[in-house]
Amino acid sequence: MANHRENRWLENFTRQAAIRRALIVHGEVQDLCYCPHTQQYRCVSEVLVNTLKNMGFDHVVVWDRFSGVQGVSDNVWQRLMRNAVAASQPRNNFSMEGEAYDVGSRPTPPPSTTPLQADDFLAVVYHNLVHPSVERYVFLIDWSQYLFGNANALSEQERQWLLVMSKAIRNAPISVIELDALTQPGNLIVLLCSQLGALPPALYMGNPAIADVLIPPPGRPEREGFLQRTLHAWCLKSLPRPGEVKFSQFVDSLDGMTIRDLHQLLKLSRVNSAEPLSFEHLINLYKYGQRESPWEDLSRGRLATIREELKNRVKGQDEAVEKVASVIIRAYTGLSGLQHSIKQKTPKGVLFFVGPTGVGKTELAKALAQFLFGDEDACIRFDMSEFNHEHSDQRLVGAPPGYVGYEEGGQLTNAVKRRPFSVLLFDEIEKAHVRILDKFLQILEDGRLTDGKGETVSFGETVIIFTSNIGASEITYQDDPEATRQQFLEKVRHHFIHVAQRPELLNRIGDNIVPFRFITNEEFLVAIARAKLQPLRERLREKYRFKDLVFDDEAKALRAIVSRVDRQMGGQGVLNQLVKYLLDPLAMFLFEEDEPAAYVGRTLVVHQAGNEPKFAFEVV
Repeated sequence: MANHRENRWLENFTRQAAIRRALIVHGEVQDLCYCPHTQQYRCVSEVLVNTLKNMGFDHVVVWDRFSGVQGVSDNVWQRLMRNAVAASQPRNNFSMEGEAYDVGSRPTPPPSTTPLQADDFLAVVYHNLVHPSVERYVFLIDWSQYLFGNANALSEQERQWLLVMSKAIRNAPISVIELDALTQPGNLIVLLCSQLGALPPALYMGNPAIADVLIPPPGRPEREGFLQRTLHAWCLKSLPRPGEVKFSQFVDSLDGMTIRDLHQLLKLSRVNSAEPLSFEHLINLYKYGQRESPWEDLSRGRLATIREELKNRVKGQDEAVEKVASVIIRAYTGLSGLQHSIKQKTPKGVLFFVGPTGVGKTELAKALAQFLFGDEDACIRFDMSEFNHEHSDQRLVGAPPGYVGYEEGGQLTNAVKRRPFSVLLFDEIEKAHVRILDKFLQILEDGRLTDGKGETVSFGETVIIFTSNIGASEITYQDDPEATRQQFLEKVRHHFIHVAQRPELLNRIGDNIVPFRFITNEEFLVAIARAKLQPLRERLREKYRFKDLVFDDEAKALRAIVSRVDRQMGGQGVLNQLVKYLLDPLAMFLFEEDEPAAYVGRTLVVHQAGNEPKFAFEVV
């Protein structure tokens, strides 16, 4: 049943253990692993012990600083210690009884259940590598990442340990004549650690007697093997079987998970057995704490309204709305490898909004978040002008180990952990440092990012939107919208190819660069102004208990305000003029009123003098 491609690292370990004097095993050492000798899933250290014994080693001595010596009997360990102690005594004929050099006066070595200091253990290791006996030993140092501190500031004791291990490895006898010695492995040191960098490089760099064996994250063969071996134990709705398309999708949906994750997912299916779930919902429950994904709540009927809902909030940008709708529909149908394509873990959609200020770029992102996730706050905004320094990427993903703020993680990775279903808005992307752009390349390519703490964060449930004002100060409004659109596209291409020198980012975004139109049509500007009146009415109701806000002639008043708008400023210009001609006078009126309690249940009427944007207010 087991796939021949499983545990290739274990094959490499076996091969290296037969020829080297020391091995460093690092990577996914905390994970579970299928042991071909016991045909069970066990922790990595147990699998290594079984593998070494199967190779013909007589004893595998496991040691760590907390548990001490394990894996051998007390008698075997005490014999090893006595031999090491005896070999360390000076060879002379005048040792005096009671002196420290008298072996007979030394206490009996402690039993194997007693934690043993590193000095004593390494003394045994040194003796058995340099003076091998008939029996062959492996000394496996577990949790070796906690043995040494900073490699650039080792203590005297740590240097001593490093010297003992290095001498043991170098001075172990070799033979190039005896055939038995060439065909059988010699005594061996195995260091098990989470990452290679946790050990001093002086131990292994440039040393041909030492090899490092990387345990990679489980690939598809390992995940498939686990499912095949445990299929009888899963409690799922419509359990897929090997050979079915659904089974292949099940395997692919587990991408990025460890075998320990799969074991815990299996347990979750049993705990939740009263209400069996499909594997998709079970994975959502395990990853995000909820059975259903907002993406699964989308339906054809719901998606049919996306254009109308977005246009209600964003005026005059029908082409941009159409592009956003096409990206989301493509996600729904699975043709962009998004919702229904289990293999694809890249973001659900990627869009690049470019255009002048105040034309609705940010508003469209918020409207999309509201449509998809039912909450405008699901649009998480990052102002990229704050990330224009060389090391700004550390703010996004977190500082590396040993640096200030390491424990806090990164702003971006933390945000996606908190809200995996979100619209990520990166505003003014052209102002970000190029190192930030490299992070975006990884997100768009792999759909994941590893933070400073080593945790991998998936972006597979997000929509990513970049916004930019590139070229807005150079491009002027033209009657031909297509000509304006082409100018914006050319400015974007020039910036990323010649200035940022990251043309590959444009390749990842593809045809999803969306130029926004200048808003010069008075009808659109009036519609924007009318939309901004709604939050004003709500504020007046909440704070002053007004029944309503009405105009003598609302359309006339809004046209008067819009007439003062700089067409280059678009929607932002509308808001500026609303503040100047309506909100500021209204604020002064409310401030000067002595009895605000009199507003309760009454109507605030706005009177306009002539055709100018000059208003007077009356409470009726």
